[in-house]
Amino acid sequence: MELAKRAVVLVVLMVALGGVVSTMGEVYKVGEANGWTNTAQFNYKAWAAAKTFHVGDTILFQYNKQFQNVVRVTHKNFNACNATTPYRTLDTGNDSFVIPRHGHFYFICSLPGHCQSGQKVDVRVPEASQPPSQAPTSLSPSPSPSDSDHKSASPLPLAKGGFWLSAVVLALSVSGFAY
Repeated sequence: MELAKRAVVLVVLMVALGGVVSTMGEVYKVGEANGWTNTAQFNYKAWAAAKTFHVGDTILFQYNKQFQNVVRVTHKNFNACNATTPYRTLDTGNDSFVIPRHGHFYFICSLPGHCQSGQKVDVRVPEASQPPSQAPTSLSPSPSPSDSDHKSASPLPLAKGGFWLSAVVLALSVSGFAY
């Protein structure tokens, strides 16, 4: 009987908490298999236009840090391929940006000639793109551009954290903690 009770608690917790995790957003790798590069002649404009980004999604930039970087810039600097006054420069080779609000987020590579040859992307998040489960609860002002910049991607797939959440719940249940 005790084992059955634990199993029921485990299932209820996994369903309840799994719903919370599933609202964390998708992860989009810029450039798909090519990654963030200027050598593959990848069309980043077409890639971004084919996606519907939402608040909470993660934009992942993977690249060779010896030859590339990621610079978040204004619209004006995006059009001019100008990285002299960036919001943020990322250079680890495995960088992520979690979308904090609707609007445009502009990224370029600042190495000479890279942006001019097409290594830039405009991530557009339409105002009506928030998943229903993440509807705003207040009318507080939007965060500043640097509030949501992340230096590098998490080593654990937390945006797809169902596995890790299930593992924690299972461990708590087996240990007798989840009664």
